[in-house]
Amino acid sequence: MSQRLRPRDLAFLAAESTSTPMHNATVEIFDPADSGFDYDRLVELISDRISFVPRYRQRLQAIPGHLANPVWVDDPAFDLGYHVRRSALPRPGSPDQLRDLVARIVSRPLDRSKPLWEIYFVEGLAGGQVALLYKAHQVLVDGVETVDLGQILLDKTREPKILGGDEWLPHRLPSGATLLVGALRGVVEQPDSVVDTARGLGGALVRTADHATSRVGRVVNGLTGRRGEKATAISAPHSQQRSVISVPTCLEDYRRIRDVHGGTVNDVILATITGGLRGWLMTRDESLSGLRQVRALVPVSVIDRELEATSLGSQIAAHFVDLPIGEASAVVRLHQVSYSFKAHKDTGRGVAANRLAGIAGFAPTTFHAVGSRLAASETRRGFQLTVTNVPGPQSPLYAAGARMLSTYPVPPLLPGHSLAIGVTSYDGGVTYGITADRDHVPDVDVLGQCLAEALDELLDTVTGARPRVPRGRKKPGASRSRKPS
Repeated sequence: MSQRLRPRDLAFLAAESTSTPMHNATVEIFDPADSGFDYDRLVELISDRISFVPRYRQRLQAIPGHLANPVWVDDPAFDLGYHVRRSALPRPGSPDQLRDLVARIVSRPLDRSKPLWEIYFVEGLAGGQVALLYKAHQVLVDGVETVDLGQILLDKTREPKILGGDEWLPHRLPSGATLLVGALRGVVEQPDSVVDTARGLGGALVRTADHATSRVGRVVNGLTGRRGEKATAISAPHSQQRSVISVPTCLEDYRRIRDVHGGTVNDVILATITGGLRGWLMTRDESLSGLRQVRALVPVSVIDRELEATSLGSQIAAHFVDLPIGEASAVVRLHQVSYSFKAHKDTGRGVAANRLAGIAGFAPTTFHAVGSRLAASETRRGFQLTVTNVPGPQSPLYAAGARMLSTYPVPPLLPGHSLAIGVTSYDGGVTYGITADRDHVPDVDVLGQCLAEALDELLDTVTGARPRVPRGRKKPGASRSRKPS
């Protein structure tokens, strides 16, 4: 029996547009060394393990007359080669060139007529390295019934595990009559589902009308000389292009700051982001007197003691924090951020970073995906920035014998948000992944540099501390993705 799309997932689809694609992405850098890891080995690895995520071979099927939510059906034309794609940079490819490529790829919405995911195998990086770019729609990964494909491709040892795959045969597509009968049965058993479907479709129509009205309004304003609503540095209508940067840093630096000033590594990361935003806005000659705080949504891990939840999707909650960008002192900013998380810690439901990273099967890719879903469902709460911070494993991971050197998220932009920040710690490093609207934030590379400088500012408050360079990384810094061609 086909599973029907849930109301929340229908809302994600309705909210999507060409300028606001609703997919998550992650970049992973590997050193193949003598493992033989190449495109063909990646296809073999996915073929061997895709049966653990059956939703990755399914697509959405609409109901005739839209009488009910779409259903998930096996894709009879499923082609792994379509979803696993091969790309290359001009050798020796630099991190800047890789981020240019990533920006182009994440700017494009996924094809809804096929399973909603893609993986790119990128060759040509300097030193013989390769990269994987995962891209999956928010309706695909919920952390409850479906995890991210990247979670099942990584091993803790260099020796790959061969799981045997499966002899997959797609179920027959249900006929239009069968879909209608199922929809009518659902109406009788769950009459609220009709309201949910109508609400989702109505929301899509309203958004279409809003876009049309906005375009007309801009024309009228241009003819009459009136000004529209003023956009801020971190909020504005989207273009269809994105910029992507990454900022590599060292986990030990955050621990040293925590040991001197108290709090947690998460607090230090949020204080670094606060200082980075402050420095970036000052380079733009933004008036901080009018923008003293930036309200951020930070997904946090919780323990549901009553339900004893076993899925990651049911153990993530929204925490709102006002980042004090108007505060000049780095230490005061740290203490203010730390205090904002005190209430969450005092509930006793918080999950320590080392415990979260040690959960069997845990992978940062799935946490980032679930965190982005949570943020998208909270858009009416009036926050300006999403920050997902995920503690990853502190020992090496491997794909088909190739060691993963680093990883960073590419978070999606919510409607009206010009920035989104994701952070992943892995194997002694902490890497920021920042997505920005390319037209509204052309200087996102400056924000990356300001983040590195904000961390240095905190380190300067620790006696004798000096920034450490993560293994296999250059000194913290960033470069902007150029406009996609």
